[in-house]
Amino acid sequence: MKKTFAALLMLTVSLPVAAQDLGQKPPSDTPVEVTEEEGLSGSVSFEGNLEDLGIAIPSFATDRDAPTPANSGGTAALGRELAQVVYNDLKNNGLFKPVGPSALPQPSFGEITAPAWGIWSGRSAEMLVEGYVRAGADGRLTVGCYLYDVQLQKELARAGWVVPPADWRRAAHKCADLVYSRLSGESPFFDSRIAYIAETGPKGNRVKRLAIMDSDGANHRFITNGRATALTPRYSPDYRKLMYLSYVDKNPRIYVYDIGTGRQTLVTQSTNPTFAPRWSPDGKWVLYSMAVAGNTDIYRVSAQGGQSVRLTDTPGIDIGGSYSPDGRQIVFESDRSGSQQCYVMNADGSNQRRISFGGGRCATPEWSPRGDQIAFTNASSFNISVMNPSGGGVRTLTHGWQDEAPTWAPNGRVIQFFRTERNTGKTALYQVDLTGRNERRLATPVDGSDPAWGPILP
Repeated sequence: MKKTFAALLMLTVSLPVAAQDLGQKPPSDTPVEVTEEEGLSGSVSFEGNLEDLGIAIPSFATDRDAPTPANSGGTAALGRELAQVVYNDLKNNGLFKPVGPSALPQPSFGEITAPAWGIWSGRSAEMLVEGYVRAGADGRLTVGCYLYDVQLQKELARAGWVVPPADWRRAAHKCADLVYSRLSGESPFFDSRIAYIAETGPKGNRVKRLAIMDSDGANHRFITNGRATALTPRYSPDYRKLMYLSYVDKNPRIYVYDIGTGRQTLVTQSTNPTFAPRWSPDGKWVLYSMAVAGNTDIYRVSAQGGQSVRLTDTPGIDIGGSYSPDGRQIVFESDRSGSQQCYVMNADGSNQRRISFGGGRCATPEWSPRGDQIAFTNASSFNISVMNPSGGGVRTLTHGWQDEAPTWAPNGRVIQFFRTERNTGKTALYQVDLTGRNERRLATPVDGSDPAWGPILP
């Protein structure tokens, strides 16, 4: 993947106003080395719940209103759009209470490093996010982002990036990631992408195409043309590839699609029904399920292709397979006990044991990137639930009519899933955080199912 997104300065201490420029043009497309002089600078004055934390996000300033291919309005208009994306990211995750640029005064370029504290304290803002955008002679954009504690009148963090005009949204997502991480203490997830199955057509004859988009639904594009049904996409751990199941001439094939080159590689194919391919954390292996002579088991095959190894061998249906983050265990679903339940086994298939005993049915389990939770579909009520790896601490997060197929954000705090409408069969993508209180629908140009959240972009 071509490295055009260059971090210039990350999480340093405050610099004098004379040194406010975060982004000199790097000599090449190689990322400039990130400096970290004193780590996170300063403490945060706010001691309440994050849900009550007021964050002001005014329009990003510009030194001069210069034309840019990023939009038709120049850098001044782009500054408003950058701030709006940051606002939407922080608002939609449900953890903060931001105020966006449409309701706030516009700071001058000089105020980005010397905020007018009286303006912001008078608006009851505990935190302030200010930024700027400049157009370079080569057409690229320099975007700076600052986080301030208004009560302490102190800078908490800053970062800057030089990006091609087409990547301006990535700079905004990086800014939101900076704020989120600094204030929550958690890993970020806004600068990531989502793969899903785009669905069109009548209920009984759906056309299913592979599609990808940013975490907020922007920069959407279709990967497959729909002539062959595509299912269950998953990003590779290095983010460069997508694996998915395709039915060509009604025969299942597992493909790996290289996002950078557009090339597609066949991993394995069969005339037997095949389900749910999943990567191992190191990207070397692929798990999948296959039905042979009426018995469905879980298999493992090299991501480069080759001979498959069967990991389960019990009467009934064993489906799924989601590795723990360390790659040592696999969680899967099986009806060997008489109903759909979730099980865990070692990566080599040994020590298979049931973990779900809540009285309902457990399906489509997915291990959290943190390793401390497993999300699953409660197949009795068709809602999204979570439990710990031993099966305890079960909590239901959603209450839709038919919610299924959870996939985790890179930081393990937010879960994406798809919901099917009653009667119509229409599907849509949703997100919910681990509190279960913050649920939202993610806009897609067509119906969506089988979402897969990729890791943070480099």
